[in-house]
Amino acid sequence: MTKILFTHSYFLRFDPKQLAQMQPYPPLGTLSAAAVMRKEGYEVILFDPMFAQSANEILPFIEKERPEYVVIYDDGFNYLTKMCLTNMRDAAFVMTAIAKKFGSKVILNSSDSTDHFEKYLDHGADFIITGEGEISLKELVSDLEKGNAVPENIEGIIFRKNGQTIINKKRKVLQDLDSLPSPAWDLVNVEDYKSRWMKSSGYFSMNLSTTRGCPFKCNWCAKPIYGNRYNVHSPARVVSEIKMLQEKFGVNHFWMTDDIFGLKPGWTNEFSKLVQQEKLKFSFKIQSRVDLLLQEENIKALAAAGCETVWVGAESGSQKILDAMDKGTTIGQIHKATQILKSHGIRVAFFLQFGYPGEDMTDISKTIDMVLELMPDDIGVSVSYPLPGTKFYERVKDELVNKANWTHSDELALMFRNNFPSGFYKELQRYLHKRFRSRQGLMALKEAFKNPASISAKKILSLSKAPYHFVGSILHANKMKQYASHL
Repeated sequence: MTKILFTHSYFLRFDPKQLAQMQPYPPLGTLSAAAVMRKEGYEVILFDPMFAQSANEILPFIEKERPEYVVIYDDGFNYLTKMCLTNMRDAAFVMTAIAKKFGSKVILNSSDSTDHFEKYLDHGADFIITGEGEISLKELVSDLEKGNAVPENIEGIIFRKNGQTIINKKRKVLQDLDSLPSPAWDLVNVEDYKSRWMKSSGYFSMNLSTTRGCPFKCNWCAKPIYGNRYNVHSPARVVSEIKMLQEKFGVNHFWMTDDIFGLKPGWTNEFSKLVQQEKLKFSFKIQSRVDLLLQEENIKALAAAGCETVWVGAESGSQKILDAMDKGTTIGQIHKATQILKSHGIRVAFFLQFGYPGEDMTDISKTIDMVLELMPDDIGVSVSYPLPGTKFYERVKDELVNKANWTHSDELALMFRNNFPSGFYKELQRYLHKRFRSRQGLMALKEAFKNPASISAKKILSLSKAPYHFVGSILHANKMKQYASHL
C-alpha cells in the first residue's frame, strides 16, 4: 500500500510568544487532508513537529517509514500559519531536503508556499498545491500513482518541467464541506496537547472548523488558502463532531477556527438550538465582526450555545483608519457589540493593529482611548503586516527590500515607511498592554471594595500585578517619546 507521511512546519519552540502561553492546538488542516487520503485507500502517518526541537527530528521517522510521499501540509485554519513566518519556511526547507535524500516525492500546501512557490521549488519541492488542498492532493497522488510524472491537467498545482515552472489552472473551492471525512484525530497524540493545556491553563481546549473562507474585503487580510468564497459545515455536522471529541478526549472547550463564525443567515440560531436539544455542555471562543454580531440576535444565540469569548477585529479606534482598511465597520458598532456581548455574559476581546499607512498620533490616541473606555476582557495588539495578495501589500511592496516577513509572531517589525520608526510601534504595543492590564487591576480593586466575596482568583492576580503594569506603562511611554523625538 502506498504510504504518505504528513507533516507541517509549525514548531512551537520557534515562536517565543506562543511557547510562553503554551496553549497549542493540533494541526487541524493537516489532519483533514490526511483523512481524505486515508479514505482513498492510502496508508497515512503523521510526524507532528509541534513540540519538536528541530526539523531534523523528521529524519529517523522518514528513515524508518520510507514513505513514497512526504506531504508538508500546514494547518490553514491556524492564523499563525497565514503569517508566513521565516522560521516555518526554513523548517519546511530542511524537511524537504531530508525527504528528498530518501527518495520521497515532496508535496507542499501552505500560505507561504502558495505566495513564494519559486523558493520552495528551488529547495527541492516536487509540487506546490495552491489554495484549498484536499481535492488537488487526492487527484495529484492518484495521477502520480498511475505513472504520470507530469500532471499538467491537475488544477491547483505548481511544479517544474525541464527547469520551467508550470502553474496549472486554479481550483475552485469545495462547497460541500460535509462531504469531507472527519479529521484523522487518531494520528495525533492528543494527550500531549491536553497535558500542556492542563499545566498552563487548568483546562483543555481543542480546535474545530465550521466554515472556510471570508467574503469581506479588508485590504490587509491575506486569504491564500480558502479565499473569499464562504462555505459552511451544517450545524448538525458540527454538533456531531463536538459530541465525538467530548466522548473521545473529554474536552469541554473549543476554539472555532473560522475567520468569521456564523455568517450564513440562521446558522448560529440553528447551531444553538441543536446544542441545547442535545443537552451538550461546553464553552467555546470564536472570531467575528461587530456588524455581524448585531444581526438576528446572534449574541443571544451564542450565549445560549455556551460561547465564552468573542474575538472581534476592532483594529483601530479611528474611523479614518477603518475606512482606509476597507474594514466596512464603524466605531459605533464596536461600542454597541461590546456592550451587548458583556450584557450577555460573553467575554469580548479586540484584535488591534497599529502602523497602518496614514495613521498618525491622533489616530493612535483614539485607539488607546477606545480600549480604555470599553475595557474588553482581552486584547491582541499587532503591527500592520503586508502579505502578498492584498491591496495593502501592493501599496508598500517596493519598500519591502530588506525584510518582507517576520521570523516569529511577536517580532512586530514595521517593514515599510510610516510616520514613526519600527521601534516606536514595538514600544506602543507594550505600552498599551501595560495600560490595559493596570486598568484591569484597578477595576478589580474597585470590585473588591464593593463586593469582596465575589472577587475571583484571576482578579486577585490582576490586582496584585497592577503596580508592575503601571510602572511598565510609564517606561514604555518614555521610550515611545524617545523614538518620536528622533523624527
